[in-house]
Amino acid sequence: MNKLFLMKNPELFQGEKYLNTTKTYFEGWYFKNTNNQNGISFIPGINIVQNDKKAFIQVITNNKSYFVDYNIKDFEYSFEPFCIKIGNNTFSKKGIHIDIKDVKQNIDIYGEVKYSNSKNINTNFLNPNIMGPFSYIPFMECNHAILSMQNKVDGQISINNKKLNFDNNVGYIEKDWGCSFPKSYIWCQGNCFQKTNASFMISIADIPFKLFSFTGIICVLMINNKEFKFTTYNDSKLLKYKVDNNFLDILLKKGSYYLNIKSTYDKGNKLAAPVKGKMSKEIFESISSLIKVTLKKDNTVIFSDTSANCGLEIVGK
Repeated sequence: MNKLFLMKNPELFQGEKYLNTTKTYFEGWYFKNTNNQNGISFIPGINIVQNDKKAFIQVITNNKSYFVDYNIKDFEYSFEPFCIKIGNNTFSKKGIHIDIKDVKQNIDIYGEVKYSNSKNINTNFLNPNIMGPFSYIPFMECNHAILSMQNKVDGQISINNKKLNFDNNVGYIEKDWGCSFPKSYIWCQGNCFQKTNASFMISIADIPFKLFSFTGIICVLMINNKEFKFTTYNDSKLLKYKVDNNFLDILLKKGSYYLNIKSTYDKGNKLAAPVKGKMSKEIFESISSLIKVTLKKDNTVIFSDTSANCGLEIVGK
């Protein structure tokens, strides 16, 4: 598959060339679904460590998380149209079908949700996705892509016979691929704002870059259909970065715009993250956090709202 075509379509499986090698590699998609009371996220993916090649699905709910192993032979993918399949589970930008049974973990998860009215970030040749020009650098340890800042969700998911209804609710899709997650980072995402049709995502990470490292920023606030980006490559500045036991306070600046993000959070539920291809790093994610986002131009507030049901990870801080 042509590299430029894959770059322009980051939802597609990027790691085809690694399936017949022993190089370390991971690739994982993130599908988040929320309603007023509950959320559930699915992370289907693969990881390769030399001759050890596996597929997996991670599941996160408000209260629990699960890691389900699959044989790499259970992983299938399609480029046109985009679709991945692991066991009896299918994932695409049009929806997901879930059929997970794991006796050891005492879980039975099944159901189907459909996606529509997806809102995506603005892209061009220089900035094919949220990583901007860094998308063209071949030695990045972790690549990130936003696939849908917001999409309508319709359907139901049942967990051990408890039904979660997502009719006329909201979803979010992103993905990562490479060899390792950053050693330290924060990631936060929300699109259940109280007063405004808005969607938000931020990640601040320690990025290794050959012989040195730097603090990488990717952040998007989408208000209705208007987009505000704060990123390393568009010369945004990190003015405040405060993380303690249960509070997050970040201030970004781009030109005359100031973006403040505040959140209180709990530890969340355990997930596995890749280190040199192996899913050996223990991280914790909450999908029920609360964030407040305030955007100012000079001293004038142009957006201030609170979102519930937010995804939040704080690693290594």
